[in-house]
This record gives sequence, C-alpha cells and structure tokens, in this order.
Amino acid sequence: MPSLDSIRASDARAVRDSVAVVRRVTPDDLTRPTPCAAWNLGGLLEHMTVQHRGFAAAARGAGADIALWKPEQPGPGTIRRYLTAADEVIEAFAEVTAADQEFTLPEFGTDAVFPAVRAIGFHFIDYVVHAWDVARALGDPFAPSPDLLDAALPLALAVPDGTNRRRPNAAFAPAQPHSTLRDPLARILLHLGRSPSWAPPAKYASAGG
Repeated sequence: MPSLDSIRASDARAVRDSVAVVRRVTPDDLTRPTPCAAWNLGGLLEHMTVQHRGFAAAARGAGADIALWKPEQPGPGTIRRYLTAADEVIEAFAEVTAADQEFTLPEFGTDAVFPAVRAIGFHFIDYVVHAWDVARALGDPFAPSPDLLDAALPLALAVPDGTNRRRPNAAFAPAQPHSTLRDPLARILLHLGRSPSWAPPAKYASAGG
C-alpha cells in the first residue's frame, strides 16, 4: 500500500484529470450513453458528484450519514455540482493527518470502515476509471500520465474478482482477460470490467472519437 501522501497526491491528480474532461461536457451531452450501462452521462456525473461528497464527509468523520450518498437528478446544475464537489474532496483529503484515520463508507456495507490510505485508494481508482468513462461518452480519447497509471495499476489489480461483481449495482463488472497486455490503462479497465474498445453509438460520436 502506498503512503498517505503519495496516494493523496495521485488521487488529486486523477480528480483534476476528471475535471478537465467534465469541463468539455455541455448540457446537451447529459443524455449520452456511457460505458456504465446503468447511467447516461448526466446520471454518471451525479453519481461521481455524490461519491466525492460522501468521501469528503468520511474524511471529516461524517461518512455514516447515508443521506450524503444519495445522488440528485441530472439537470441544469449537474456540471457545476460536479466541479464544486471535486474541489471539496481534494480539500477534505488534504486535511487527513494519519494513514489509519477511519473512513466510514456505508456503500461498502453496514458499518464498513476503512483506514484513510485504503479509502483514498478506492477513490483514486474510481476516478481514473470514471474520467475515462466520461471521455468515452463524449467520444474523446483519454490519456492520463504514465506515472499516474503506474500508480493506479497495482491498486486496480488488487480489487477482487468474483461473484460479488455479478450482483445488481456492483461497483465493477466481472474482470476480463488482460494479463498478456502491456498497456496499463487497458489492463485497469479490463480488470474492472470495462471494455477499452467501448465507443458511443455513431449518432453520438465526435471528431475526437
């Protein structure tokens, strides 16, 4: 497990990468499909926003309040809410002073508590993948820094595969074969149940796709 400082720095970079992608979203884009079959782009952004807010609350000792984890309906404020929440979670993680500080994360189960360094690792991996999700929904490429992907790969590979991934509302779909690949982003996506070749339907494709 990386140090608190290193995982926090990696997470902040991943969140800022996601912000750069989300700034390209327009209100007309919110109905686009995404690699997350359960959500269109507006629903995905609201999920991403509430995850930022829930993790920020957990960093400040208030993560057990399940109301904080309920997303809003997509609408005119969706993009603005995401950008604000991204700043909030970076600020909240910056206030964490100990790697073993407890984060209560009710979405992982009743009374689920994790040390800060592990919880921030969960968040880091989520935002590498979700930034890719948003970029692909727009039909755009996504290329994080190689060193960020090097930091993300071992954490992604540590996410267990198994029957839990087949349950409704599972965080990730079952892993797909990837061990012979050298591209770290492709390996992360495949291990977490994404298809690197996913693209929006032709009517949504942009020149960047």
